[in-house]
Amino acid sequence: MESLKLNSHSPEQTQLLGSYLGEIAQKADIFLLMGELGTGKTCLVQGIARGLDVKEYAFSPSFVILREYHGRLPLYHIDFYRLDHIEEIADLGLEEYFYGDGVCVVEWAEKGLQVVPRDNLLITIHYIPVSETGRSICLKPQGEHYYEIIKQLKKERKLWL
Repeated sequence: MESLKLNSHSPEQTQLLGSYLGEIAQKADIFLLMGELGTGKTCLVQGIARGLDVKEYAFSPSFVILREYHGRLPLYHIDFYRLDHIEEIADLGLEEYFYGDGVCVVEWAEKGLQVVPRDNLLITIHYIPVSETGRSICLKPQGEHYYEIIKQLKKERKLWL
């Protein structure tokens, strides 16, 4: 499936992309975030929360693994950062979230790719060399529903970039 590659030049622009993703998100959507520490994963989640009409500030859930926020749809913000073994992730029982009524966003998803649903939107964020705030973002759809999200993002690109 065709990926969407783009650049963000500021945290605000990353949040704007997230906000648009949140606006078009549907029940049981799964967004998997990968990237080095400080690349803007939580920044993107804050935008998704805004797009879902969540009124609370979305903090990184690194110390609690999961934070739940309420908006148009529930947002399940999951973070695998502190987990070192796939068994730890598998034992969390996240299926009720992945297949529930909300939107799951997983930071440090690369640690649990073996146990998350196959259909998802994989979002990888990298630093752009020689830029303090620039990020390269690649959105890879895995499954027909997520391919449709990419098509919609491409069509409406002017709304968020």
